[in-house]
Amino acid sequence: MADLTTFRMFCENLFEYRRNPACDVPIGNIMVGGSHPVCLQSMTTTNTLDTAATAEQCIRIYEAGGAMVRITTQGRREASNLGPIREFIRAKGYQFPLVADIHFNPNAAAIAATLVEKVRINPGNFTDGAKKFREIEYTDASYKLELEEIRTKFKPFLEICRQHDTALRIGVNHGSLSDRIMARYGDTPEGMVESCMEYLRICREENFNRIVLSIKSSNTRVMVHTVRLLNAAMKAEGMNYPLHLGVTEAGSGEDGRIKSAVGIGALLADGLGDTIRVSLTEDPELEIPVAQQLKEHFEAITGHLPIKPAPFVGYSPYAYVKRKSHEVAGFGGDLPVAVVADFRGVDRIAVSGTLPEAVIMNHSGMTLPSEMSGVTRIIPVGECSNYENGKQLPLYTTKELTHIMQDQPFVLELDYSQWDEWVIDLLRNHPDVILLLTTRHVNGLAEQRAFFLALLHTGLTHPVIVHHHYPHTDGSLFQIDAAADTGMLFLDGFGDGLSLAAHAVNSAVLGETHFGI
Repeated sequence: MADLTTFRMFCENLFEYRRNPACDVPIGNIMVGGSHPVCLQSMTTTNTLDTAATAEQCIRIYEAGGAMVRITTQGRREASNLGPIREFIRAKGYQFPLVADIHFNPNAAAIAATLVEKVRINPGNFTDGAKKFREIEYTDASYKLELEEIRTKFKPFLEICRQHDTALRIGVNHGSLSDRIMARYGDTPEGMVESCMEYLRICREENFNRIVLSIKSSNTRVMVHTVRLLNAAMKAEGMNYPLHLGVTEAGSGEDGRIKSAVGIGALLADGLGDTIRVSLTEDPELEIPVAQQLKEHFEAITGHLPIKPAPFVGYSPYAYVKRKSHEVAGFGGDLPVAVVADFRGVDRIAVSGTLPEAVIMNHSGMTLPSEMSGVTRIIPVGECSNYENGKQLPLYTTKELTHIMQDQPFVLELDYSQWDEWVIDLLRNHPDVILLLTTRHVNGLAEQRAFFLALLHTGLTHPVIVHHHYPHTDGSLFQIDAAADTGMLFLDGFGDGLSLAAHAVNSAVLGETHFGI
């Protein structure tokens, strides 16, 4: 595989939201990829041998908004029972496609391919069987020989899929790579991508193109960087198959929703992803509204106003590299990302389980709960006092920079449109500045990424607090949107602090959302 770990474009445009131009793939009565909307799906949790229970759960998922439903298919008995399940669903008047989820059993996959519209296989153990954790030295010859064995086993299955118009998802899972891939690449993003590309190349040689791809991990950083790398690898070899997105075992409740929104949202934001599944440890139909919210969130930014491009110098989309910053008043440097609660305009302040490192207030006389007595207070410069105690930082806007207190660390609130040579020169002369990076752009994530790229280009290392404002009244929707809007920046090593403003959302929910992201 070519070395793709250096920067190579993995999406259409870093500064303009555009869907990745994937090819059309028919799956039963629906189409995935191309210009078709992102489609939603979920997966059954029932015993696949229980026909009625599985079929009824499939119907509930569909009625919740799922375009297709995946069914766990452990072995040949479960694969054979997909026929009765499908008949049960069709008898109820539903035509949505079913997907068999195969992990270890090629025989089960062959049966399933004759009964349902799509089969998902895992290259890590589809033809090699279960992972044996063997430590084997592979020569180029032995590596090639094993690839030929895979091709020999895989081609008959592709022919079955072709004969029955069955689509295929090649789905790699982090932690289930074959011993052969592990021996050459280790448990790395490059290994995960090559595991997928090996099977994809065989499909292309056999002129089988009814394919969807996925690479999943419970680690959002690994998942995002690896899917980007996969799309770059496809581009390098002239391929453009649709992508299925998901974070493995994200969890339940707000933690699962935030984790899924961070991982899936980071990819949807760049136009990657043609079908998505939010994996929660809850009833599967409850996954669909979260996926729907993510889909609608990014559909809403289509056709947005231009964002000024920035140089790519120092950007690492395929491996985590923390942007270097120097420490100022408890922010940046080697310190953990700080939570900064924005209480401007908030009437009642409730304390969440974990306290923020700082709060933004309207004025120094604003009352905080006693638990927050020790946190740093960021206060507009005209309302700020007692600079000397080290617990208050004046907050400036770019319009107020004519009367800076020379020896006092301060916070400067600005957005990318205000980034100019005058501000750059000011920062070069004032190292003790923390930047509060706001955005009013509908594609705020792309605009803020552009700011960080521009900042990297200057070599300035001032700490940056990422700030977003939301008009939401629904705390759950706020959490999904905020995670989708900001998570990518931290996965890519940008940001020394996070500050979210949502005045109509309970301040305890607001606090927990910061820490969740």
